[in-house]
Amino acid sequence: MSEVEPIQFSPRGSAGLAGSGALAAPSAPAITCFTRTELNQILNLYGRKVAAGEWRDYALDFGRDKAVFSVFRRASEVPLYRIEKHPKLARRQGAYSVVAATGLILKRGNELKRVLGVLERGLHLV
Repeated sequence: MSEVEPIQFSPRGSAGLAGSGALAAPSAPAITCFTRTELNQILNLYGRKVAAGEWRDYALDFGRDKAVFSVFRRASEVPLYRIEKHPKLARRQGAYSVVAATGLILKRGNELKRVLGVLERGLHLV
């Protein structure tokens, strides 16, 4: 597998097939997901924040139009931050964005490393 090849997760709906090896229909819509390098950058940040005691859990969500990495302080709460990838917005506002729990977009751009920088520094009250 190469560094730019997306990670493919199998859907849970195929449990009733009893391992028949059936693949999804070719007419199924493409799913937007993070590449290995993107996921590596996100998980490196996540690991540092877990070690600092700020974050404790995460969730991945892949859809047709966007991929989302949600960060939680506790598993039962609303996500603190969502790191989103919208490939359709790449030419307009940028493919990547960091969204706070309130829905406020903290940073948006075409470079994931630069967008994740807003979470590196942390937010401080002035």
